[in-house]
Amino acid sequence: MLGTSLDEVAILTRGLRRARCALSVAAAALALAACANTFDQLGGGTPVQQGTEQPPAAMIGTGQIRVGLILPLSAPGNAGVAALSMKNAAEMALAEFKEPNIQLLVKDDTGTPQGAQQAAQQALDEGAEIIVGPLFAQSVSAVGSVARTRNIPVIAFSTDSSVAARGVYLLSFLPESDVRRIVDYAISRGKRSFAALLPDNAYGAVVEAAFQQEVARRGGRVLAIEKYPLDPGKMAEPIRRVAQAASRVDSIFIPDGADAVPQVVASLASAGVNLKRVQLLGTGLWDEARIFQTAALDGGWYAAPESTGFRNFSTRYRARFGQDPVRTATLTYDAVALVAALVKTQGPQRFSEQTLTASSGFAGIDGIFRFRADGTNERGLSVLRVAPTGGQVIGQAPRSFAPGT
Repeated sequence: MLGTSLDEVAILTRGLRRARCALSVAAAALALAACANTFDQLGGGTPVQQGTEQPPAAMIGTGQIRVGLILPLSAPGNAGVAALSMKNAAEMALAEFKEPNIQLLVKDDTGTPQGAQQAAQQALDEGAEIIVGPLFAQSVSAVGSVARTRNIPVIAFSTDSSVAARGVYLLSFLPESDVRRIVDYAISRGKRSFAALLPDNAYGAVVEAAFQQEVARRGGRVLAIEKYPLDPGKMAEPIRRVAQAASRVDSIFIPDGADAVPQVVASLASAGVNLKRVQLLGTGLWDEARIFQTAALDGGWYAAPESTGFRNFSTRYRARFGQDPVRTATLTYDAVALVAALVKTQGPQRFSEQTLTASSGFAGIDGIFRFRADGTNERGLSVLRVAPTGGQVIGQAPRSFAPGT
């Protein structure tokens, strides 16, 4: 994955994961209303690649409030598959919300910034009051530049926080959130000294900055940090350097997926690291069967969205569409459900900055979330322990955000 964008890393590692009791839509609407009043990652089971040849519906719903939905529907490979699943989830959100007063203007950005810019212009010319999507970072920037000229907000899905901005809000699973949660949890359990082995790619670069910042903020120390290349034959030296520091740390952070982490951990053990003495830490990329099947990772901790919501969402999605959703399908579902709830409860201020960045946040399929003024998000994540039977929750996801934070 070296050289790929952060969104592409996400697409390759989380989005096509096998489905993992979401709030009923009625309950979600109540939660959203209550909040308002006080208010690029694919693995596991691959969905069937079908239906991408059919042109998408130009409009979904018959409400008066128009909402642009921009996705790379005709993009090749996994991107197009993910986009179709995300469009389906948006349609499902409208159906389950019980006749919301919105109409989705579906636009295909073809997976390119030029296509995204054109799609945004079309949606705005057709009266869109808010834009949902697109998926990739460069496309988000293109849409944001068009929407900003009309003072129209955007809720997008890139995992690259550098494209977030005032009025351009990311509803994606940001690596920074995983890092913040796992570091906070580790330090709350007495861990103070850390080492890290990071993939030498875009994801690793983002995680490195967040890790160093968060450990420092919480008063911990990073005693060793190394990056390893994708080539297994070139992993030995960075792993050896971390192994040399292992006797002085109580935690080793390895934020990568199942293609690399088992080998990295095996190499640490071969280099003399006592894996029973140090606490292994990871991100949501660990939430995969191959991690659970790796005995050396048993007992490791990682941060991830709560799983019950996605499992129930997946059951409803399969009943409706006859196939599994991609992991990122909940993003469009939550975005459309949020828009529908705001239309119902907030009147003319429904999409104002004050409404969208309310500190109390919103409730969604994957738990609570809120947008920051800079366009990034904060999520309420669980902490799980690796076990042969799967991730076991050891730190519950919060049900609300602390007042004033």
